Amino acid sequence: MQPLRLRSGPSGRTDSAAQGMRNDRMNTIYAPAFAAFGGSAFGAISTIVTGWMSRRRRLRERHQAHAVSKREKLYRSFIEEASRLYADALTSDKSEIPALVNLYALIGRMRILSEDEVVHAAERAGRLIIETYLAPNTPFVDLPGFLEEMDPLREFGEACRREMHAIPLR
Repeated sequence: MQPLRLRSGPSGRTDSAAQGMRNDRMNTIYAPAFAAFGGSAFGAISTIVTGWMSRRRRLRERHQAHAVSKREKLYRSFIEEASRLYADALTSDKSEIPALVNLYALIGRMRILSEDEVVHAAERAGRLIIETYLAPNTPFVDLPGFLEEMDPLREFGEACRREMHAIPLR
């Protein structure tokens, strides 16, 4: 077996040296191509991720705005119904059972959507309305002074306001 001999080419260099030069030249040719490809891939991925994140944020904001709108509508209905029933309870001995049931149905919906503080305030307002129906009627001349002292929905309104301010708007 004879030792492997390297042949020299026209430049006087051996084949393996020429091969090394060719590899170095190929490495320098591929580097910018790989960099360009990596930059393009990174740009595409960042565009996709940014679009996905902004869509997710918009959906979350829309959902939050819808939830706030539902609560506002529910609280408005409760305040209107409770105010009407309270005024009726002050001047009448006859209770409106269907209207009281509607009031408690609104409270039941609040149990699903609202904080505990709001639900407890609504329940207290409902109990006060029932107690007012059971109490003797208030004469019309005494109503202005009586209403200034006693606002059955003040606690409820304050609880609703605190809850609405606690909801972060993004």
